[in-house]
Amino acid sequence: MLRSALHLAALGLRQTRVTSSAPRLPSILQNNSQNAKYLQVARDYAKGKDKKKEKGGKGKPGKVEINEQQLREILNFDGLNSQMQKSVMQMKEDFVKHLSLRSTSGAIDTLRIKVDGQEHELQELAQISRKNPKTIIVNMIGFPQTIPDVLKAIEKSGMNLNPQQDGTTLFIPIPKVTKEHRENLSKNAKALFVKYRDAIRGVQNEQIRKLKKQPELGKDDAFAAQAQVTAIADRFISEADKLLASKQKELLGD
Repeated sequence: MLRSALHLAALGLRQTRVTSSAPRLPSILQNNSQNAKYLQVARDYAKGKDKKKEKGGKGKPGKVEINEQQLREILNFDGLNSQMQKSVMQMKEDFVKHLSLRSTSGAIDTLRIKVDGQEHELQELAQISRKNPKTIIVNMIGFPQTIPDVLKAIEKSGMNLNPQQDGTTLFIPIPKVTKEHRENLSKNAKALFVKYRDAIRGVQNEQIRKLKKQPELGKDDAFAAQAQVTAIADRFISEADKLLASKQKELLGD
């Protein structure tokens, strides 16, 4: 009887040693009922990444939803939209004024001239008229010192104009609508698009820099806000890109 009891005690001790010497499971796996959910989420996340790789190779990021209410709490949402929209509208205005198939005196009237760091419309500096349907006359007698600035602005306008100077008067022949002229206007349209696209990106980057300097903003919230600001910029750039495509189609006669 005593021998049997001792034998059973020895077996229990041995079993205890074996159990205690076995490797312990990580704490995250000890609570099966609770952590099964974590494991399932991890599996689902991994499957989601695999699906993205199957569809887009490297897994393109999904569409970012813009939470206007959240953004209004941490940045000037209306100001951000206004600055980006202004670039799109300015590009559209420049397309109309400076990229017509036939240059008009109206387009010349509103040509921006930079003088001593300030911008003026040409009609503020000169008297503009038409000598005939093929020639525009720009009388600079009122501000002859600005003639070099005017010539420089005309050259960079993208209107493919070649003014001839006679004293304080500029004679501007209107070019014929040739294939080369159309292609040049199309290139100028692309250059204007790049200019305003970069302006929109500049607004985006400036806003992101401001977000990064807000210490009270959590890392996750800051990352989400930056992604939304980028999505807003992408939206305006997409709008500008559509305007470019339409303008180039018009200019090239496609």
